[in-house]
Amino acid sequence: MLYHPFDTNKYECGSVIDLGSHIFTDEEIIDFARRFDPLPFHTSKEAAAESIFKGLISSGPHPFNHFHTRKWLPLFGKTVLCGLEVSHWKFLKPTYAGDQIFCKASIEELRVNPGKNHAVISWHYAMSNKNGEMVQSLLSKIMHYYRK
Repeated sequence: MLYHPFDTNKYECGSVIDLGSHIFTDEEIIDFARRFDPLPFHTSKEAAAESIFKGLISSGPHPFNHFHTRKWLPLFGKTVLCGLEVSHWKFLKPTYAGDQIFCKASIEELRVNPGKNHAVISWHYAMSNKNGEMVQSLLSKIMHYYRK
């Protein structure tokens, strides 16, 4: 079966899913940036040391991409009909090579449409560093398959 129903008995508005943590290495940061955001402070340690950041940092979308594809999709990917919107994406602090980033996804809004077999869910991603400082946040609105 292509789609599996989203379990509204297990997850509801306010549910928080811990997506774990990840330490972003030099190699990961450089590889991602070479493919998607080849700015010198993402692709060269030397250039990054001379930048306003004074060190190698990840491309803005890199932490979200990591947690979304490696942690969220295995849990919910088979329920997804389509993405609808990404909004309020805030890059609050840089993610440096060697930083451990923690991510939680919470359900901000859940609207079920049983007549059309779908639910629209607004997911809030919150990423923080080991000091508990928020480094990134965003809202992602997704249409999920739903059937009672």
